[in-house]
Amino acid sequence: MANKTGEIVKVGIADLNVVKPPGMIRTSGLGSCVGVVLYDESVQIAGMVHVMLPYSSLAKANTTNKAKFADTGIQALIKELEKSGARSSRLKAKMAGGAQMFQFKSGSDLMKIGPRNVAAVKEQLQAARIPILSEDTGGSSGRTIEFDPATSLLHIRTVHKGEQTI
Repeated sequence: MANKTGEIVKVGIADLNVVKPPGMIRTSGLGSCVGVVLYDESVQIAGMVHVMLPYSSLAKANTTNKAKFADTGIQALIKELEKSGARSSRLKAKMAGGAQMFQFKSGSDLMKIGPRNVAAVKEQLQAARIPILSEDTGGSSGRTIEFDPATSLLHIRTVHKGEQTI
């Protein structure tokens, strides 16, 4: 957990981490992956998970990286936030990513990983009763996101589309 002066905690692909101000938390390379931020404003703690795939049942091995999948990653992040002092009943969510990076001629839903990731994340958040306050999902461009737990703002840089804050 970051709490040094303005440190930026980086979250890799299929990774998760937690941060407190003045630290910020960032992930890049969000194509079909979804960056999910959960935060508790009252104690200014935020966590981020970089979800690659919708369900851990898609894993071939039993020793799976929990952060890689929406179903296990969201649960793991909630546990980490609670360990750091957040209360799950106060958590809110913001998310970005889930782009359809490639066009497939077959049109098979199986290949539409981005939209499936977004749907799986929403399903997990709904089951955990965590409201999604804002999102920037879909499209066909990659994103980098950075969250500031002091302001609860999610800054998004989208390839070829500029920047926005939600």
